[in-house]
Amino acid sequence: MPSSLISRQMLTFAVIGVVNTATYYGPYLLLLTAFPYLVAHVLATLLSMTGSFFLNARFTYRTRPTLRKFLLFPLTNAANFVVTTVGVYVLVDLLHLDRRYAPLLASLAAIPVTFVVSRRIMLPKVEPAEIA
Repeated sequence: MPSSLISRQMLTFAVIGVVNTATYYGPYLLLLTAFPYLVAHVLATLLSMTGSFFLNARFTYRTRPTLRKFLLFPLTNAANFVVTTVGVYVLVDLLHLDRRYAPLLASLAAIPVTFVVSRRIMLPKVEPAEIA
């Protein structure tokens, strides 16, 4: 796969990540008024994950969103979820960072992991040409 295509995908993924962060962060702050921070984090993650699937299918990978991919897509976010949840916990409970800002910092560590896993699920496997 040409490196220019991968570079375009990475850039688009990053831009969508910014949109996805806003889709996460707004509801997170709203939910924080009614729930503990970890519950607010989980609910906001589920909401933003849905938007992320459709945006990445359309713009990053230019692939048709299918039910199979939609059902597999949470796997791409499983690593993201683990990294951000552990990060939020460490930043808030251990380092005493403000709970409103901890998710933003924790999400930075998860970006490369999410891109790699997402790419593997969203794009079909290309079999290498058989050597004759």
